[in-house]
Amino acid sequence: MQHVEVEHRYPQSPQEAWDVYTDHAGWKQWASTPGSRLVKEGVSERNGAGAVRGFIGGLREEILDFEPPRRMTYRVIAGSFPIRNHHGEVELEPVGEGTRLIWRCRFESKIPGLGPLLERFVSWTFSRSLAGMERYMAAG
Repeated sequence: MQHVEVEHRYPQSPQEAWDVYTDHAGWKQWASTPGSRLVKEGVSERNGAGAVRGFIGGLREEILDFEPPRRMTYRVIAGSFPIRNHHGEVELEPVGEGTRLIWRCRFESKIPGLGPLLERFVSWTFSRSLAGMERYMAAG
């Protein structure tokens, strides 16, 4: 099992960071992943538990837990290339007047021996996406 944890700090409040991060259709404006859309709305909230976000290439992620503005969990349900059993968690916590966002995931490689390389790739992708979110919020 591979594990990734990436942290990023924002000068905005947890609620502001939460609103940007959980706008699944809005990811195309800041994330390093190409295209994004809300495939299915959540049960109680549009972007909440039960929602499915989709990305170009067929990647689909289902939102499992949704606790505004502090925690969200998800799992990949389709299109995860050489990865299986991908489960992620995003936590936001206040730090001074800003926010600390931690993005964690665990997954297995479908290809023996490729796990460490995939771990580095996922870490790089998460870091790049969170930096893009910071630029997007700063341009606000």
